[in-house]
Amino acid sequence: MFGIGKIKKSSFGVSKLIRVDLCQLRERVLVHKTQTREGGSGATPPCGHNFPVQWFSVEGPYALVTLTVSLYINYLFISVLYCTFSHPPPTPFDSPIMAITFGTIGTGWITEAFIKAATKKGQWQLHAVYSRKQEQAEAFASKFDCKTTYTSLDDLAADKSMQAVYIASPNSHHYAHAKQLLQAGKHVILEKPATSTPAELDDLFATAKQHKVFLIEAFRHIQEANFKLLREEILEKKRLGPIYGASLTYASYSSRYNNVLAGETPNIFSLDFSGGSLVDIGVYPVTFAVALFGAPKSQTYVPFICRTGVDGGGVIMLQYDGFGVQINQSKSYQSFAPCEIYGEKGTLSVNATTDITSVSHWDPKSKKSEELAGPLRDPKAQVNMEEEAEEFARIVSEKDEQAAGELERISKDVIKVTSELRRQGGIVYPADKA
Repeated sequence: MFGIGKIKKSSFGVSKLIRVDLCQLRERVLVHKTQTREGGSGATPPCGHNFPVQWFSVEGPYALVTLTVSLYINYLFISVLYCTFSHPPPTPFDSPIMAITFGTIGTGWITEAFIKAATKKGQWQLHAVYSRKQEQAEAFASKFDCKTTYTSLDDLAADKSMQAVYIASPNSHHYAHAKQLLQAGKHVILEKPATSTPAELDDLFATAKQHKVFLIEAFRHIQEANFKLLREEILEKKRLGPIYGASLTYASYSSRYNNVLAGETPNIFSLDFSGGSLVDIGVYPVTFAVALFGAPKSQTYVPFICRTGVDGGGVIMLQYDGFGVQINQSKSYQSFAPCEIYGEKGTLSVNATTDITSVSHWDPKSKKSEELAGPLRDPKAQVNMEEEAEEFARIVSEKDEQAAGELERISKDVIKVTSELRRQGGIVYPADKA
């Protein structure tokens, strides 16, 4: 091939390159006889471009073949360069996130809500459904036109077409299920509480790192846009100035508490299944506080203990440097109180710890309130899970170790707090004895 000179990446570079190359091709044909007859070494092409040219000579019956091959090779070369410079590869910000194929463990309402949120924008693609019972797996999968079902965890883990698994099985099964899937090289989105004990959680994160996959605890509320806005107002904009304290509430009467009162032991109120109000909904305000203020210096819990041996609710106090956070949480009674954060420059009132629709700042100087929150992503959704699904997809697709590491820190801090609170309340799981 002959030389073509330097190429500049500009809107004019490609057309200039093609013009010069065609000029050189024409020159080869025109001067061929002169070169071979006079032994010339070539000259500047008459088209006026002083690009270096590597001349060649063809003789005999193969002259036409040689010239044709040369033209074809140069055509390919020009095509490659044209594609390279006229269509540069997209940046990570321009590229759409490829759909992550995932399976599910658990066929409850929370799994259904995650699937709907995750697949809404095409970032996740449901590939398989697992259940211990085939008819239950097929019935659940049919809701989403999913053709692949499993009743064997070994078969689920061996599915090479599946990249990740969302796990929403009973709390006590989280560790074993997640461990097997992580060891099989699958990313795991693990519903809260991720595990029964801090030791189990540490082992899962170590396993994820060993197999170069992500483990993410599904704290959906701290991925909400309005929670991130709240965090920005407090930590970055310093809207409240020095923090004086906070009161967080999540007390929602559970219909399954009726079963407890009737003498039954539903999974979520069972010690054997690592249940109780603290780890089911109390974990939301605890995570809320940890994501805002970090790990507390100490914590105390005054629980109400159900007939089944787990807590039905109670009052928590988290101690920080210079202030405290009070948490009222329960599955056995209802509260309609909002959440409030107090500071030198006013009060931020939040309607709830999850599915936040209002973040209002009361200014002590003006005595006026200002609404800061934006609208919910999908007001019709049972729970807000779109934002967590999008962020988790981004972390997996972009291999964002920093973001995953921050979520890991929050998960580890939260389970240390809740495990200590359980210990104080005498709530002991089988996993605690292992």
